[in-house]
Amino acid sequence: MTASPQSVEPFDLVIFGGTGDLAVRKLLPALFHRFLDGQIPASSRIVGIAREALDDAGYRAQLREALIGVCAAAQLDVFLQQVFYRPLDARKDEGWNDFTAFIGAQPEHVRVFYLSTSPELFVDICTRLGQHGLNQGASRVVLEKPIGRDLASANQINDAVGKVFSESQTFRIDHYLGKETVQNLLVLRFGNALFEPLWNAGHIDHVQITVAETLGVGHRGAYYDRAGALRDMVQNHMLQLLCMVAMEPPSSLAPDAVRDEKLKVLHSLKAIDDSNAAQLTVRGQYRAGVAEGAGVPGYPEELGNSKSNTETFVALKAEIANWRWAGVPFYLRTGKRLPSRVSEIAVTFKPVPHSIFNPDAGTLSQNRLVLRLQPDEGVKLWLTIKHPGPGGLRLRHVPLDMSFAQAFGVQQPDAYERLLLDVVRGNPTLFMRRDEVEAAWRWAGPILAAWADSGEPPRPYAAGSWGPSAAVALIERDGRTWNEDSE
Repeated sequence: MTASPQSVEPFDLVIFGGTGDLAVRKLLPALFHRFLDGQIPASSRIVGIAREALDDAGYRAQLREALIGVCAAAQLDVFLQQVFYRPLDARKDEGWNDFTAFIGAQPEHVRVFYLSTSPELFVDICTRLGQHGLNQGASRVVLEKPIGRDLASANQINDAVGKVFSESQTFRIDHYLGKETVQNLLVLRFGNALFEPLWNAGHIDHVQITVAETLGVGHRGAYYDRAGALRDMVQNHMLQLLCMVAMEPPSSLAPDAVRDEKLKVLHSLKAIDDSNAAQLTVRGQYRAGVAEGAGVPGYPEELGNSKSNTETFVALKAEIANWRWAGVPFYLRTGKRLPSRVSEIAVTFKPVPHSIFNPDAGTLSQNRLVLRLQPDEGVKLWLTIKHPGPGGLRLRHVPLDMSFAQAFGVQQPDAYERLLLDVVRGNPTLFMRRDEVEAAWRWAGPILAAWADSGEPPRPYAAGSWGPSAAVALIERDGRTWNEDSE
């Protein structure tokens, strides 16, 4: 049995960057799926904003081509009648008065302004929204990552946005927090007596968080070369996953109760800086190789810049200096052009203190809880059992395997489906608070500075491999290995 969808109030959702990749590939399909489930009230409007000289019909035609494979054309055409387009430039006056009148025609609606643009435009857009009074009432703004390039630029953006929208109106989105498995982590930990008593340094050996992509930078090359893997993935997505694994039990699921506990984790991270970055971090850049069965160019060739020192791979060892996690390493790894597309959290428990079994029975493997975020969301708990049959006792390491799709018989919703409607509801639980962003930058900034000070380029790795050999050494010198196969 699946839960009934929660209704939302009528809303206007305005997507700045409405013709961009994120809007067309993720945001509009997410809204369409919510429409199919009956969660988009009939009077709601979805408004794309960009500089292209389109009208409603032209924008709808673009979206129809992008969405036609999702469902029947008749349903799509009904949805598209709720979609509109307005050409606007965040840095020019033309069109803003007409846009304001258009939005003001339904003053009772919740207003959501989604900034799916370059962060450089966040301040301009919010300033103009404030000048036209569009920040009043039930208005919210959604900021896509990355928020700044460092702590100083993040503070500049947050200060400027904060002059227009209050903190309660500001939703800093990290779509990883909307994934079903991430939220199930809360339920596994705090809804089952089996796990929470063991969720500490006394029983857990180490934690691995991997976010691997098979694709290269593609059309994101210009952005990616300014950001790199640490800014693009570690400072936001991966630190948020780490916080969800490591945080103390919140008093409730109230938004600030959860976010207060995540902030404590960020404040407890041991510093990585000039003194230890060489030992605790590895940065790499892919070269030509074979990915998904085909030859692919290296990052310099794909980018058209042979001198780029931007990392496309990061592995690091983080530690949390508090009573629950003292001495437990958290190994983080992310990269492009890796062998498989997978995002997972692997929690490895300590070995049993003494084996009572004869050596010829087999090896006692450590229990491991693996939470798969993508592509096939689910949970595996690896246990040691006896292999069935006569002929002596033989040990086997096998998983209790739960695929969400198989267990519940439904396709799991995309993370954006949940998060977009949480904004409409005004529920900030799965969004980052300003102090979380600042704490994450305070930890990540010294790593970036240490890399810059070292003058060393990223280590090369072949496309289709699991990154530089130094990433293997990073974990194996601790007597551990990366979780790279079905076991």
